[in-house]
Amino acid sequence: MIGKSVLVFQFKITLEGIKPPIWRRIQVPADYSFWDLHVAIQDAMGWDDYHLHEFKILDPNIQTTLRIGIPDEDFDCSQEMLAGWDVYISDYFNEKNPLATYIYDFGDGWTHRIRLEKIESLLPDRNYPLCLSGKRACPPEDVGGIWGYENFLDIIRDPKHEEHERMLEWVNGGYDPENFETGKVEFSDPNERWKFAFLE
Repeated sequence: MIGKSVLVFQFKITLEGIKPPIWRRIQVPADYSFWDLHVAIQDAMGWDDYHLHEFKILDPNIQTTLRIGIPDEDFDCSQEMLAGWDVYISDYFNEKNPLATYIYDFGDGWTHRIRLEKIESLLPDRNYPLCLSGKRACPPEDVGGIWGYENFLDIIRDPKHEEHERMLEWVNGGYDPENFETGKVEFSDPNERWKFAFLE
């Protein structure tokens, strides 16, 4: 872990399996934990953080892919899940190890490709994290993964479809898959999110 950060990591996060792609470019302090990065990805993408998640990233020291997220003793898996709040992004992301996978909602199986694009100096007049750019709206929660999302789009584009009105009601009256405005991204305090998730 780096101490009080003077650096920022710039990531591009792309939701896999959807064309045209849905993606975001964000900057976060280099002393962030993987939990902190999780919260930033949720906020930048537009997810509601209702479901479990995990990161998969190579540990180059032992040439093993690590699983980082929320440990769950009831979840049967042969590989340990490291607690995201105890693992720091600067210990694994670097120019020689720039890639990771972020999976959100194990039911719908949303897989995001994370690429570290660059590391640069933190600017004291900016508030981090930052969303620099992005394209297209995040899919609705619980839409059913890639297949469900594509089916959902077909329905809302067809006013004659028997499920059209019900689907529009489900998304509070409308959904524009092309709509994303960088300036409307608001980032939560990851410490407050952790308290809400585990202490309340």
